[in-house]
Amino acid sequence: MTAVNDRLTAPANIVPLPSKVPAWQRGYARRLVAIDFVAVIFAVGLAQWLRFGVLPGTRDSYLDYTTVSIVIAANWMLALSINRSRSPRVIGSGAEEYRRVWMATLAVFGGVAIISMLFKLEIARGYLMIALPTGVLAMVLLRRTARQTIIRARQKYGKCITRVLVVGSAPAVCDLTKSLAREAASEYEVVGACIPGPIRRTKIDVPGVGPIPTFGDESNVVGAVTATNSHAVAVTATERLDGRGIRDLSWELEKLDIDLLVSPGVVDVAGPRLQMRPVAGLPLIHVEKPQYNGAKRFQKRLFDVVFSSMVLLCGLPVLIAVAIVVKVTSNGPVFYRSERIGLDGQPFEMIKFRTMVDGADAMIDKLMAQNESKGGVLFKIRSDPRVTPIGRFLRKYSIDELPQFINVLNRDMSVVGPRPPLAGEVTTYDDYAKRRLLVRPGITGLWQVSGRSDLSWEDSVRLDLFYVENWSMIADLLIAVKTLRAIIAHSGAY
Repeated sequence: MTAVNDRLTAPANIVPLPSKVPAWQRGYARRLVAIDFVAVIFAVGLAQWLRFGVLPGTRDSYLDYTTVSIVIAANWMLALSINRSRSPRVIGSGAEEYRRVWMATLAVFGGVAIISMLFKLEIARGYLMIALPTGVLAMVLLRRTARQTIIRARQKYGKCITRVLVVGSAPAVCDLTKSLAREAASEYEVVGACIPGPIRRTKIDVPGVGPIPTFGDESNVVGAVTATNSHAVAVTATERLDGRGIRDLSWELEKLDIDLLVSPGVVDVAGPRLQMRPVAGLPLIHVEKPQYNGAKRFQKRLFDVVFSSMVLLCGLPVLIAVAIVVKVTSNGPVFYRSERIGLDGQPFEMIKFRTMVDGADAMIDKLMAQNESKGGVLFKIRSDPRVTPIGRFLRKYSIDELPQFINVLNRDMSVVGPRPPLAGEVTTYDDYAKRRLLVRPGITGLWQVSGRSDLSWEDSVRLDLFYVENWSMIADLLIAVKTLRAIIAHSGAY
């Protein structure tokens, strides 16, 4: 290892290159400044107009709210910069960008409230109550629009990409590459790898992605960065690059203005469960245990009861109409009851509107050869001959699943959760997949908003386990909102 470190720290005639920050990130950050400015001016201008009937530039009888609006707008923009809401580390991915916008806004309006109280400025509360939510909503919507533009450019044209060189063992490089490629909106693209060890190879074949060229071992990282024109280096699992080696590598990359990313090898753990804890000069990552009980479970049950009751009450006319149509258009019962496995492996009867001909379950053996499900555990046929014409419409817009809210009220299911499995599927589960049964199955979930029937068995299990390990009320609300979008687009529904 000493020899490796010597090679990394040895003086080299490296001429610092121009900034390697991708041009799209710099341009995107500049556009966010303009977006935030428009949102802030709109918010304070609207608040002043609605509250006092005057626009900026006119004078109120007892307080010049134009001055107040200008001061708040200036400090709002300053707070957004101080909170690094336009940092390349957060823009264009994840909820952290929106969180920083919210924290900056709270800091500004909290400060305004304190100053108003201390100096008895008597700034109208109605003015502040209009400006705050309007500004946050405008910034979030405009930033989301800008983000969608970036995502479309990535997916359609391969632009707005951060090129990454991966340093680590061949299996670790494969895992990281597949994880990044799995997310279509990801900004990172693996363009090369350095594989520590005596074995030399020219490429690594990553299933589902393609070949990744290699550029020697960890001693050639700087040369590989130049050869691949990479913007960042990701260090993943490797036995030949220790803590000192990573530190020395960061110094070398600093000269080239290259970002260094370190993948701890912890998979499918959401950000809120990870906490950096510096101990004795060492950055230790603390992984919080999954939370299945206590207040969080009470919150989830309360949400289930309120949401399900509202859906059943407001949707009662639809339920009655669908029941009549199902009954008069085909022979058989209105509802289809299927035994599923729920919390802790307990069976229950899941209720749906019948969308297939009566006795469809008995026809599975004859149709097994047409199964299109990847992995073979599930049974899915895109043009299933057993589905009735009205059933195809109900499935397209997920109307057939409305009676499942009765299962939610009966405590058999939850609004959001893993896909409810058949008893036959559970018999094939290993210890890994059985963790899906730690929470109640859901009417919707990550599997519903990530492709539904188009998912392979492996992806379905992975998404369900990610939900079980990381579930929270905020995640449930986001999934519920995304479900509406998936239903409207009827993606993966057949």
